Amino acid sequence: MRMKQLFTSLVVGASAAVAFSTATAADMTGAGATFPYPIYAKWAEAYKAATGNGLNYQSVGSSAGIKQIKAKTVDFGATDSPLKGEDLEAEGLTQFPAIMGGVVTVVNLDGVAPGALKLTGPVIADIYLGKITKWNAPEIAALNGGLKLPAEEITVVHRADGSGTSFLFTDYLSKTSADFKTKVGAGTAVKWVVGVGGKGNEGVAANVQRIKGAIGYVEWAYAKKNKMAHTALKNKDGQFVQPDDDNFKAAAVNADWAKTPGFGVVLTDQPGKASWPITGVSFILMHKTQADAAKGKEVVKFFDWAYKNGGAAAADLDYVPMPANVVKLVQESWKANLKDASGKAIY
Repeated sequence: MRMKQLFTSLVVGASAAVAFSTATAADMTGAGATFPYPIYAKWAEAYKAATGNGLNYQSVGSSAGIKQIKAKTVDFGATDSPLKGEDLEAEGLTQFPAIMGGVVTVVNLDGVAPGALKLTGPVIADIYLGKITKWNAPEIAALNGGLKLPAEEITVVHRADGSGTSFLFTDYLSKTSADFKTKVGAGTAVKWVVGVGGKGNEGVAANVQRIKGAIGYVEWAYAKKNKMAHTALKNKDGQFVQPDDDNFKAAAVNADWAKTPGFGVVLTDQPGKASWPITGVSFILMHKTQADAAKGKEVVKFFDWAYKNGGAAAADLDYVPMPANVVKLVQESWKANLKDASGKAIY
């Protein structure tokens, strides 16, 4: 199996290696965000072993996932850019959080160890605006006393597809740079000023790994698994922090899940000395009225199982499981919102 296939689609059957040949009509189908792909893959494999029920999840980006659930071609969609309450209502959808994690900037610089390079939101914004073009620029050097920086050109790498990872990254840059907010803004798909595009986490990673002097952004578990050199980031409290599950949790401390429609909390640039500044939540979208009640029930069973049994796997990949109080709110939302064609609750 080609590496690109392995990272862009998952069908869990007897094993991930033969996943594509083991999908059945009874399997759940989902599509969307690349951000949670590593943990969905791990959960799905364990769920298959525990229950015999499979998951066919296509890691195609948040925008594509939203389109597919709206078109009812999948049982659930996944997005890292939450839909607003009015959009959910208009489409007859319900939304709930599945997992939390972080987005990191990654670089390809000889002699620079993972986590050694320090960057800030305004500096990254200026790099992505084409205003800072060399790694030894004064703005970068001022943050990195004692670190030998090469006098080479910076190659900017961004997502070419509609992406919740891009939403989190651009939302963070828009909050920390007025210039970036004006010229690019936040969104799953934006008009980039400079750089080369890559499809999915794997496309961005491949370009960064291939091009000396490149900078890009990917989901933390993906960067860690592929041994990519991430950077430290300065958070809202002025602290340089490293990505890990404790710092992702710190960013979520002040989130008001109960009062946010569709649980649509955005955790970028949150206060707190330990907060990782590009922390995100990945959300699941389902139709309130389930035409295929059996499939709808299975999707809910899968995520209910993941909430109860998936914490260790999430921690292994440096994701953050949803807190118990949030899980309770989600379960209450399932009871209230998810019905079969006759109006009977499916949970």
